[in-house]
This record gives sequence, C-alpha cells and structure tokens, in this order.
Amino acid sequence: MTTVTQPPTNIAGPESPAQTLRRYRQHLSKGRAVVAEMFGSHMEMASSGAWLWTSAGERFLNCGGYGVLTLGARHPTVLAEVRNQLDAHPIATRILLEPTVGRAAEALASVVPPSLNRMHFALSGAEAVETGLKLARANGRRRLVSMHLGYHGKTLGALSVTAKEVYQEPFRPLLPDVTHIPFGDLPALEAELAAHPGEVCVIVEPVQGEGGVILPPPGYLPGVEALCREYGGFLILDEVQTGMGRLGAWWGADLYGVLPDVLLTGKALGGGVLPVCAALANRRTFSVFDKDPYRHTGTFTGAPVLMAAVVGAIRATKEEDVPARAASLGARLLSALTEIVNRKLPGLVVEVRGQGLLIGIEFAEAGLAGEFLIELFNNRVVANHSMNGSSVVRLTPPAILDDAQVDFLLAAFEQATDDLLAHGATMPEGL
Repeated sequence: MTTVTQPPTNIAGPESPAQTLRRYRQHLSKGRAVVAEMFGSHMEMASSGAWLWTSAGERFLNCGGYGVLTLGARHPTVLAEVRNQLDAHPIATRILLEPTVGRAAEALASVVPPSLNRMHFALSGAEAVETGLKLARANGRRRLVSMHLGYHGKTLGALSVTAKEVYQEPFRPLLPDVTHIPFGDLPALEAELAAHPGEVCVIVEPVQGEGGVILPPPGYLPGVEALCREYGGFLILDEVQTGMGRLGAWWGADLYGVLPDVLLTGKALGGGVLPVCAALANRRTFSVFDKDPYRHTGTFTGAPVLMAAVVGAIRATKEEDVPARAASLGARLLSALTEIVNRKLPGLVVEVRGQGLLIGIEFAEAGLAGEFLIELFNNRVVANHSMNGSSVVRLTPPAILDDAQVDFLLAAFEQATDDLLAHGATMPEGL
C-alpha cells in the first residue's frame, strides 16, 4: 500500500490561524468558525497518505474526511492522472468527443454490476441523488420512500429524502409525497409499496453512515429489492459513502447481494483528490436521458480533469486490492476498538459497530460523543461525528494504513478514553 510519513511541502502558512478565523467569521457560515474554535483553531496546511499537517507543524492521523479518503490523501496514481490532464486539457467544450470521460465510464463500468453500464457524472453526492430521483420520476415513480436516519444530501430533492427535521424545517415545502419509515422494517416498506403499486421509488443506504453506522438486519436489503420487484417499485441504492471499497467489497450491492435500478457513488470516486460523483443505471432506466442530450446536464459533468481522477482512483483501488484490504483492516480495528471500549468505558458506550472501514462508536448520549471526538483530536487523530446520529463518533480510516499507523490509532484511542474519564465523564443521569 502507498504510505507517506513526511509533509509534501513547506507547511508554514502565509497567515496566522487568527487571520483565517476572521475571514471565516466575515464571509462564511459562523457555524464553521465555531467548530474550528472547538478544535483549537488549528489550520490544516498539508496532507499525504494517512497524515495531515497543521501550520504549527503538528501531525494528525486522518480517520475522518466523511469517507472521501479511502485511498488516503494525494495518492500518487490519482495525482499522476490528474496532473497529466491538467497539463493537457482540464475542461472540455462538451460538444466534441473527449476521451477521458469515455475512459472513466469504461473503468467504472468494469467494477459495478454488469447491467449498470450507463452513467451520469457530476460533482457532489447530492447531485448523484438528484439524478437518481429524476430517473425514478421519469420512469413513473413519483412517490418517494426513505429511511429514518438516512442521509442523502441537502439540495432540495436530496433534502426531501434526508429524514432529519433540523435540516428540513427551514426549507419547506420540499418535494411532495415523501414518506420516511424505519430502516430495517420490511413490513412498513411493504405497506407503502402495496398502497401505491408501480408508483414508489425507494432510496436506501446499504449501511447508514451519517445515521451512526447502522448496519442492516440480515436479509433486509435483499428483502427491499424483492418487495420493489413485487410491487413495481424503483430502487435507488445510495453508495455515495459506502462504495469504492469502503465496506470491504467494491459496493454494498455486492456485499449484500442486491441489484438496484440506480446505484449512486461519490466521495472516494475522486480518489481523495477531486470532487466527483456518478449515478449508474441499466440501459432501460437510463433511456429517458438518451432521448434528449440536454434533458439532464451540468456544466462540469464529465469534466476531463475530474474524469482523470476517476480513472486513477479505480486503477489504484484495483491494483492495491482496496476492498480486501478494507475488509481485513476493518475487522482488525473493530475487534481492537471494541476491546478497549469494553475495558475502559463500560456503561458510557452503547456499542462499537462497523463494516469494513466504516466504524461507529455509539455513546450513551451526544455530549459524551462530542467530548470524545475532541479527546481523539487532542491525541492527534481526526474523526467525525455523525450528522443524523449525534451520539456516534465515526471513524473512516484510509485503507492504506500500515501496521505502525494502526498502532498509533489504537494507542491514541486508548489514551483518549483515559483522558475522557480523567476529565470527569460519567454515566448521564437517568441512564
């Protein structure tokens, strides 16, 4: 695997963290400034492999990034493809033939279920979701069913199926005819499909990442597909976070044995270098886009520099057998983290769970999760909270971790548990 331990450039920043914080407050969301201050107003300046460096020269193991960095930062295979494209032709006319988008499409088609060989590229995961919802609607499914704690993005259509009140409330009305049901509840799903046969689009994640790393019950996803087929439903599998090897297989679709009408991917698709996503469908489903080349477009759809990142990411994932690496490394980390938690934090942690390199530590309440996230950071490990599961600290380490980096992570995690207890963490009253 590709590992780098030295910063790639001179990391001395052109300005102080205080100057950057002032610009955040003046021009960006105030919430971003608040979060930065919670973590000590460090200023990230460089990254390589699994490491992140600040302007003060401090080094952090990056197990965050919301699932983007499966290959780590600045993977040389991805960088080489992107640099070559930058030097040659980064943005296309979108009128003439352009070979890089064809190469990217062929590469992506080679690693997904064979029938899902038509695709639309865009930039963000939310754009992939919008594409999937439009494909469903154009194929006659105007009612939407998503899952409680599911997360699909924050553009208006994606937000409509992201089942969280705090995100939705300021922007209503959203799309009509949207129902949210519990993840894992097949009878509830059947009731919705049976009430509106031939009209329903179901969107679901193989593992709910932002929901707090919620794994599906045995047989659930095949059951979802079977019910969709029985009642004429349309199935979108949102693999924006779980795809490209994160779960220990190329796709959750492979891991759980399902074939959706539309598969969504993003985050790691750009190799941790550039933002890119895709929605993939079979030829029949995609045919509504074939009827008019301007029916669903975007200025940067299939931009050559983005497609070069896709080509590099897929090649690196194949050459380094990232799915297998994620499976073995994830099992090792899950076992070790569970042992530490059981020994150090009995009662404060509800569960440690995960699939591949998507791992969640669920605390007894959200405040403890926030405190532990900071303690991890103080021990030089970057992790994430879960936006729809606020009591869950989420680790999404890169698959390139070597033994020394695994040891660093486990030692930091154990020290963070000690620090949490030393700072007075106790079982919340009433639990």
